[in-house]
Amino acid sequence: MTSLKEIPGLDNAKLEKAVAIRKAYDENQISLEEAQRQLKSEIQSLKPWEIAQIEQNISPEEGDEACRLNRISDIFKIYGPIMDRSRPELPEDHPIARYFQENDKERGIVKEIEDLAQYPVIRNQWLDIYDRLAEIKKHFSRKQNQLYSVLEKKGFDRPSTHMWLFDDTIRDEIRDNRALLEAGSDDEFLSRQQALIDDLTDLMNKEEQILLPTSLMLISNKEFDDMRSGDAEIGYAWLENTGAAPATAPVASAPAAAAEATGFVSDLQKLLAKYGLASGAGSDEKLEMRNGKLTLDQVNLVLQNLPLDISFVDENDLVAFYSDTEHRIFPRSKNVIGRQVRNCHPKTSVKYVEEILAKFKAGEEDVADFWINKKDAFIYIRYVAVRDADGKFRGVLETMQDCTRIRELTGSRTLLTWSNETHAPERVYGISEPGTSDDAPVTKDGNLTGKASDAADTPSIIETLTESTRLEDILKAFPWLKDELSTISPVFKALKTPLARIMIPKATAGDMSRHSGLSIEELKSALLALIAKRSLLSSLNPL
Repeated sequence: MTSLKEIPGLDNAKLEKAVAIRKAYDENQISLEEAQRQLKSEIQSLKPWEIAQIEQNISPEEGDEACRLNRISDIFKIYGPIMDRSRPELPEDHPIARYFQENDKERGIVKEIEDLAQYPVIRNQWLDIYDRLAEIKKHFSRKQNQLYSVLEKKGFDRPSTHMWLFDDTIRDEIRDNRALLEAGSDDEFLSRQQALIDDLTDLMNKEEQILLPTSLMLISNKEFDDMRSGDAEIGYAWLENTGAAPATAPVASAPAAAAEATGFVSDLQKLLAKYGLASGAGSDEKLEMRNGKLTLDQVNLVLQNLPLDISFVDENDLVAFYSDTEHRIFPRSKNVIGRQVRNCHPKTSVKYVEEILAKFKAGEEDVADFWINKKDAFIYIRYVAVRDADGKFRGVLETMQDCTRIRELTGSRTLLTWSNETHAPERVYGISEPGTSDDAPVTKDGNLTGKASDAADTPSIIETLTESTRLEDILKAFPWLKDELSTISPVFKALKTPLARIMIPKATAGDMSRHSGLSIEELKSALLALIAKRSLLSSLNPL
């Protein structure tokens, strides 16, 4: 494994001197002019990868603002007079060329923001810009899952530990700015555009002057060719996805080509062979599973068709496997395999990853779960400690699932309905759970104690609504009401803010009545109307 310090021709003595000058300047021991004079006199010139090595050896201040404090402008300020800033000549489809191309497109969007920010807000124009700007997530995702993982293996971990934080900061800026725009907070929205412009420009410069040239120096042509398929899978920002095949791919031997073609199956064969479980086994040979027999092809197909994503981290904290599903929630690429799991997460999340690993290994905990309530999806993430029959820790299984539709389900469906069919509300008596009757009562959470319910069945928690009925209990029965209550009264918009975590456990129907100006009966009627509407829509289009 080539480390950053082992790059051929890298003059370590020269770099140590440059580090000393940089630290002297940072600690106010010398002026900027003196630092530049010493660099020009004693160093003379620096390549981007040499600057990367210098920065790698300077530990910035920790915290959320660490990356901001290390702006490229500061680097240019001290190294600028002796820095080589030329853009490399690359084939159009080269992975690094794609980053430069995306940045050129991004600069066009930044120019639009600069021009439009001088005038009163025209919402549609800004929404169009922010729709296009959202594409930057693909740019970030390829860096984080592809480029950073390869650079870590070369000894250059600065991007994954610091630039990732900056990526996420900009992602959050874009998200928060759009929320202000949609909320009609025009003045605050406009006031934030310059900061976004500065951050986008700073990051593009950091990429083009440090990250990308250093990547070209450290990463081999073979590794870049291997990177193409993962890049194409994740996609490109503002560019046409032309596929994964390299323009001039080297001719592989027959065995190598076959291994590449089989993908996961080949990798699984190798893993099983390592432990003596599949010696000489082909894809048609049945494997003895704990409860049955499957071929490798069948194992692959089962994993690809699970309604959730799974990943496995081994006992050494290395990513060993991920399922390749079409519905994958977060992108993955083969470069993640063999990567330290800590480096697969932004810096702000690493402490949680380390805590989970520590408690799992110590046997203190077995499960950790999280959920993300996005605008258009509810994502449930679960980490499970995997232990063998003797209780020895063997790794961590991660499952991830979009539970949006599951959370919206009410009552029961006992009639066969295909995704392309619609049905009017219909009572089904022919299919029921064992030991139930057609007249089974409704529970307080809106489900039946046994038998399938009509879409029109009304839960008793609403029918028996009183001033003391807790909002928390209502939302447990109908989580989706949290997003719909604002249609009854604007005061309920507060339930979509961070204050909701404090308000919901304490609020009652009486509080809702007083704040909205609705009587308890009016509130009950409004809630029943929302539930009826929801039930009707669900029955007409169950999926």
